[in-house]
Amino acid sequence: MPATVIPAVDTERLTLRGHRLEDFEECFALWSNPEVTRHIGGKPSTREECWARLLRYVGHWDVMGYGFWVVREKATGRFVGEVGLAEFRRDIQPSFDGAKEAGWALMPEMHGKGYATEAVRAALAWAEGRFGPERVVCIIDPENAASIKVASKCGFREFARGTYKGAPTHIFERVPGPR
Repeated sequence: MPATVIPAVDTERLTLRGHRLEDFEECFALWSNPEVTRHIGGKPSTREECWARLLRYVGHWDVMGYGFWVVREKATGRFVGEVGLAEFRRDIQPSFDGAKEAGWALMPEMHGKGYATEAVRAALAWAEGRFGPERVVCIIDPENAASIKVASKCGFREFARGTYKGAPTHIFERVPGPR
């Protein structure tokens, strides 16, 4: 069975493309960084966990027709982080099963440059072009002010608060149409 061709998406400064085997070490550097994971799960990931994440990302495209991309600077090729959409079927209340969930994580040295907003907007535009306008959600640690700001800039609004894996979580949604 041939693998799904993962579309590349270009912005003014970034390229979003599918994960490759050679991305593993950079992905591990991202997810094993305590500054990155402080608000995403609370603990750095092991090599094994990062390997499973990379395989999940690749497989998501085959099963769902969408997923996560590696984000790189166009000018330099430097690894920026990861962004995308998924259906993780989280055990969270209120449930948002069936909605695509946006997510993003950037290397600390890439924070504060507007890259997250640029990449998330590109991912959302791609999804809207591919699937039409639909509701998209994201979950954010209430102490992660930077991600809340990105979500707001990308049209997300908080609609619920809950607990996920024992930690407080704010749930945001982006609903098509007039607001």
